[in-house]
Amino acid sequence: MKALLRNEGGITKSVKVGFSWTTFFFGFFPALFRGDLKWAAIMCIMAIVVGIFTFGFGAWIPGIIFSFVYNKIYIKELIEKGYGPADEHSKVILEQRQIVTAVA
Repeated sequence: MKALLRNEGGITKSVKVGFSWTTFFFGFFPALFRGDLKWAAIMCIMAIVVGIFTFGFGAWIPGIIFSFVYNKIYIKELIEKGYGPADEHSKVILEQRQIVTAVA
């Protein structure tokens, strides 16, 4: 499921809502390609730390965990940077997923 976010400058971004298959298969690279360097570094460091303690066998565990939460984190950071739902459909999707709250 996708939502559209738009900032005050008129820039529109299409963002995926829900499970991140790209993070599941490619780890921190989707965050890196989106320009989200902070979360790319966090994911990479987590994989390295867990991998060190499990002799490399557990390095995939943070990737699975981040697959469930990364898209939500990314959308919330875009909202903090001034983006908002571009249309009513996107607003409903983000409210259902409890990413944004309904304004009375």
